Amino acid sequence: MNNIKIRLTVMNFLQFFIWGAWMITIANYWFGTKGWNSVEFGAIFSTMGIASIFMPTICGIIADRWINVEKLYGILHILGGLTFLSIPFVNDPVTFFWVILLAMLFYMPTMALSSSIAYCVLDSYKLDSIKHFPSIRVWGTVGFIVAMWTTNLSGSKASENQFYIAGTAAILLGLYSILLLPKCPPAKSETKGKSFVEIFGLDAFKLFKYKKMAIFFLFSMLLGAALQLTNAYGDTYLDDFKNVAAYQDSFVVKYSTIILSISQISETLFILAIPFFLGRFGIKKVMLMSMIAWVFRFGLFAFGNPTDRLWMIILSCIIYGMAFDFFNISGSLFVEKSTNRKIRSSAQGLFVMMTNGFGAIIGSWTSGYIIQKYFLFDNGMKDWYHIWLTFAGYALLIGILFAILFRDNKNITEEKEIE
Repeated sequence: MNNIKIRLTVMNFLQFFIWGAWMITIANYWFGTKGWNSVEFGAIFSTMGIASIFMPTICGIIADRWINVEKLYGILHILGGLTFLSIPFVNDPVTFFWVILLAMLFYMPTMALSSSIAYCVLDSYKLDSIKHFPSIRVWGTVGFIVAMWTTNLSGSKASENQFYIAGTAAILLGLYSILLLPKCPPAKSETKGKSFVEIFGLDAFKLFKYKKMAIFFLFSMLLGAALQLTNAYGDTYLDDFKNVAAYQDSFVVKYSTIILSISQISETLFILAIPFFLGRFGIKKVMLMSMIAWVFRFGLFAFGNPTDRLWMIILSCIIYGMAFDFFNISGSLFVEKSTNRKIRSSAQGLFVMMTNGFGAIIGSWTSGYIIQKYFLFDNGMKDWYHIWLTFAGYALLIGILFAILFRDNKNITEEKEIE
């Protein structure tokens, strides 16, 4: 059993190491090294959303029907790694968009597939996913932190080296998955007499006919938009303090990525707390905690600075752990416990589609447009105070609506209800 958990731990570590190597720091490369603008940058971050709209679902269907999940997962990472390695040779924003989009077409479905692999293996070894998955998934966050520190301390946060780091890790994970992960074969099922929808795994979309699941997915999308805001602008926000004389030599400016990594360190603690909170409070209250945490995440950024209000920036990073985990990890477990194994990968794909797909597009495009139009000073600097307050107001609004509209009368540890 320990050997199995170690193998899943390595998978999760590398899965998020790839993401952490570039996602938080790409803004510095984009604005600082390349000198491109906010609207274009919003389009770049939307590639994760575009890819997540259909690729996780398609790959989930393929994994549920025709190919071992770990094999498909490995192939996608190898192709994604090769694409990352080509990014440094791109010198115009339009081509950059298409290459990043290709990389995301390969990477984003692996988010859902990694969960499917973990749930499949834990199931096959008769291990409770609620008990064991968080302690495995937490190493994904550790991988994200290690990648952020690696990028920052190696002097790569504004250079093309971040893409070399991500690409190399992706290829290694692809080979590791194909060669060393336990087998997760597709569910063998008889196709005779079944409809096209059932044969191709599209029956996962029937989850939308359940009011509770439909509302859950809707708010997953809206929270996914909030997640993209902090990912896209967190590091460049801290880096922009260099333009203020009193802060230009501060630790925050020099090591902005390391400061932000406090967010991921906080994640590791909140992930381990998920079984307790879900068992004690249920999915609705846990999701509400996440939404309230997003309000404080953005609000504290609005009032923080690198000196006398540094504590606000640090507290914002700590709160991020609850904001992210109580939505993202708990949501994945909720979907797993609300569906049966025949549509496991497809259902996880739907969750990623709503959060990192439609949510990412809404967050990336809308924020890029709004910032460019309403929150730029005459000298081109961003009005971070009002940007973060606007984001906080958005999180508060969706929290109020979720409290009113979502009904969940069952504990997440109860038997699956959607077959």
